[in-house]
Amino acid sequence: MATFLSSSLPLQFLLLFILSGSILLTQSLSTDQTLQTFIFRIDSQSKPSIFPTHYHWYSSEFATPLQILHTYDTVFHGFSATLSPQQAASLSDHPAVLAVFEDKRHELHTTRSPQFLGLRNQRGLWSDSNYGSDVIIGVFDTGIWPERRSFSDLNIGPVPSKWKGVCQTGVKFSQNNCNKKIIGARFFSKGHEAAARSPGPDADGHGTHTASTAAGRYAFRASMAGYASGIAKGVAPKSRLAVYKVCWKNSGCFDSDILAAFDAAVNDGVDVISISIGGGDGISSPYYLDPIAIGSYGAVSRGVFVSSSAGNDGPNGMSVTNLAPWVTTVGAGTIDRNFPAEVVLGDGRRLSGVSLYAGAPLSGKMYPVVYPGKSGVLSTSLCMENSLDPSLVKGKIVICDRGSSARVAKGLVVKKAGGVGMILANGISNGEGLVGDAHLLPTCALGSDEGDAVKAYVSAGANPTATLNFKGTILGIKPAPVVASFSGRGPNGLNPEILKPDLIAPGVNILAAWTDAVGPTGLDSDPRKTEFNILSGTSMACPHVSGAAGLLKSAHPDWSPAMIRSAMMTTANIIDNRNQPMTDESTGKASTPYDFGAGHVSLDRAMDPGLVYDITNDDYVNFLCGIGYGPKIIQVITRTPVKCPVRKPLPENLNYPSTSKGVSRKMFIRTVTNVGQTNAVYRVNIENPGKGVTVSVKPASLSFSAGVKKRSFVVTVTADSKNLVLGDSGAVFGAISWSDGKHVVRSPLVVTQLEPL
Repeated sequence: MATFLSSSLPLQFLLLFILSGSILLTQSLSTDQTLQTFIFRIDSQSKPSIFPTHYHWYSSEFATPLQILHTYDTVFHGFSATLSPQQAASLSDHPAVLAVFEDKRHELHTTRSPQFLGLRNQRGLWSDSNYGSDVIIGVFDTGIWPERRSFSDLNIGPVPSKWKGVCQTGVKFSQNNCNKKIIGARFFSKGHEAAARSPGPDADGHGTHTASTAAGRYAFRASMAGYASGIAKGVAPKSRLAVYKVCWKNSGCFDSDILAAFDAAVNDGVDVISISIGGGDGISSPYYLDPIAIGSYGAVSRGVFVSSSAGNDGPNGMSVTNLAPWVTTVGAGTIDRNFPAEVVLGDGRRLSGVSLYAGAPLSGKMYPVVYPGKSGVLSTSLCMENSLDPSLVKGKIVICDRGSSARVAKGLVVKKAGGVGMILANGISNGEGLVGDAHLLPTCALGSDEGDAVKAYVSAGANPTATLNFKGTILGIKPAPVVASFSGRGPNGLNPEILKPDLIAPGVNILAAWTDAVGPTGLDSDPRKTEFNILSGTSMACPHVSGAAGLLKSAHPDWSPAMIRSAMMTTANIIDNRNQPMTDESTGKASTPYDFGAGHVSLDRAMDPGLVYDITNDDYVNFLCGIGYGPKIIQVITRTPVKCPVRKPLPENLNYPSTSKGVSRKMFIRTVTNVGQTNAVYRVNIENPGKGVTVSVKPASLSFSAGVKKRSFVVTVTADSKNLVLGDSGAVFGAISWSDGKHVVRSPLVVTQLEPL
């Protein structure tokens, strides 16, 4: 079986060098002469004419006799090479070197979810037309298992003529594994290999899952061991896939390889890039030190839409990652499907949870239940490897606390120690957020409140007993969507003027294609094979938006990436299927734009948004000037030299479909482009953030005609410090909407702590 390119893993940037003037220099450079990989950002215009190519220049002047791994010439100008830290510091003094990065290792962050986005067979973006067939979605991930039905090219037309890519052969992957669906495949491992790691085949299904979520073909009788049965399909089932393997099982993803993938994908001719890789641990690097931000800018500036995951470090505030304003950052929400299970206690109480266990049931038999955490030893409460005493857990149902290790790995520890089942209990940090897992032994996951209840029962009783029941698949769950507890949250830790995440999409219990190289748990010891698997994470939400962008790009080929994002944001839902405000899974309370951005994607409306907010490359440059970056720093991102305006731009004037800023009195300027009916009049509606805040918009109406496609307006926000009452998040939330009677173009407005004028 072909196993090209597949790992499952959040992305952290701890880059070694600090910008000083136009050069990146270390403040505490090691004297260790061990070879490492460094990425050099070069001013390409400095190349002497004597050299025929940049590679000849780099290898002659910069890296001789050192090994060059990648040369970059599309989204990024420069090269990566292995050398010592001292050599890197020496080369950083070269006048053509704009920046030096240490190559860092990073980690990776359906049958119903497309319908939950508003897609319907034979209608709109899923009509009889070939929406999406001319669009190429590039997936940066762990690879793909091409034999799956989700990647069949049956009845698909010829490969788009714009495609310039290749089908690269790899371990157990030949050119025959590409077809008219998977039209291209490449792997990038030089940075990985330079770190003394050995690349291997697709040993993880993460990339297969994300690729099929974005653009999988229709697959009938799909399920994961009977769960979520139905017809599996991606959001853009007619779109083409180009696969770029940049991540490897157990060893992650390296900056140098990710940048090389951006370079290749843009040259190959992709229309959309889906990258479910993001930051973690609350660390947000400046854009000029963030290779994903740099590579994404290069792609977006050439018309390629980039969708990225918001990270899985919620519900903590300021946990959202991938913050660059040119990237569309996607958080995760639930859908109206669940996989209920329950814990039945010896005293008759029934505690509700979830599970995807598909093995032999306990059939109502009661077993002793034990909580190893009573000992006070953290490793035993978490059921870490080799932490459980078989004499205490054999033949019993074991309560394990969530955290520190994979949920399914805890079950394996219990099983090895002789336990017959597991109750996986959330802590307060996870709240009531639950995700299903294909456990190796009978397991039910419980929220924090129910977890505390079962622990109290065990502590109080002399002979506590329990059993576990599994109830299969339930549809029509209310409320939905709900913001997933793990989804990365705002505010934006770099530039609070830009609200992140941008929006949310289905990311909980998503069914999509899986690899045969590993079982559904991803554990090496899991011998099971499954065509489809059910996973949760912002990694699953991201490709939903990537597929959505592909459909919109096909329907509106002249739209820029910013216009496509605007269409999704301004038409997003902020209510659930009860017609109530969306709630937060972690607390059960109402969620806010810090949790869901503009709202949950609603593609049936995004196809015809009425008005859009467009952003040009010059707009992004002005934004970077406005946040204090100088021309040399900006050139690290933009590749070409720039000049900042004499009058410093205001970053909040970036023409974004949302606004977030601390104010005492502040004016914002926005410009909308009419993409609806030629002659139209839109009138404003203001959702005031609350007491102590006044919002006005001038003009109050916008008229469009054949000769007038764009209109600007000014928003003035005034806050009264004596009466302003901020919420628990330190902000209040409102919105500005424009309507012509048919369309509603809504933009969230966030007001935070006061700032001086």
